[in-house]
Amino acid sequence: MSSAAKLRREEKNKNVVNQLQDFANDSIVFFNKCAKPDRNEYMKILQACAMGFIVIGFIGYIIKLVFIPINNIILGA
Repeated sequence: MSSAAKLRREEKNKNVVNQLQDFANDSIVFFNKCAKPDRNEYMKILQACAMGFIVIGFIGYIIKLVFIPINNIILGA
């Protein structure tokens, strides 16, 4: 193997190691900035999730309510 190829390989390895170190440092900074939500923020998230469940459930119920008679008419059951 030529010395130029060895230098390129070493440069690639250093580049990969530097990228991994940067990722690790960014991850540490991110986790240090994260905090548990307080009670008000938690309640807002909980309400938003509950509304999503209700809306999706209602839409599913309406679709089922509409398509059961249509399916029966088409199939002639």
